[in-house]
Amino acid sequence: MKENKTKTSMIKKSRRDFVKNTALFTGGAMLLPNLHMSGMANVLGNKKLKLALVGCGGRGTGAAVQALTADDNVELVAMADAFEDRLKGSLANISKAMGETKKINVKEKNQFVGFDAATKAMDLADVVILATPLVSVRNILNTQ
Repeated sequence: MKENKTKTSMIKKSRRDFVKNTALFTGGAMLLPNLHMSGMANVLGNKKLKLALVGCGGRGTGAAVQALTADDNVELVAMADAFEDRLKGSLANISKAMGETKKINVKEKNQFVGFDAATKAMDLADVVILATPLVSVRNILNTQ
């Protein structure tokens, strides 16, 4: 008998949580159209979406190529890595993959190397691809 009461109370709690969470979600969904989304508004216009890559290994390079091919209004403006050879190699591979498109606009001054490079690249972009180990991501987010 005691086992049935426990199951019943667990079911009631989970139903109550379900109803509460559904109500919160519905309320949030109703408020969502009223929020000002200036970042998305810029994407839909003629303005290009500025992309920064932090972590220039294979994963970051591949993600950058995918992001650049996803839409015509996207350009790579900044890159950051702890090691200069990784950054230069990644930039060469992205340029090779993208061919003659004008989506790569990473000037020499926007190529950041070092452990503080991520924050510098993030300041120049609308969207950032963080392709670094989890420990690095935590450090980057804690410095912001």
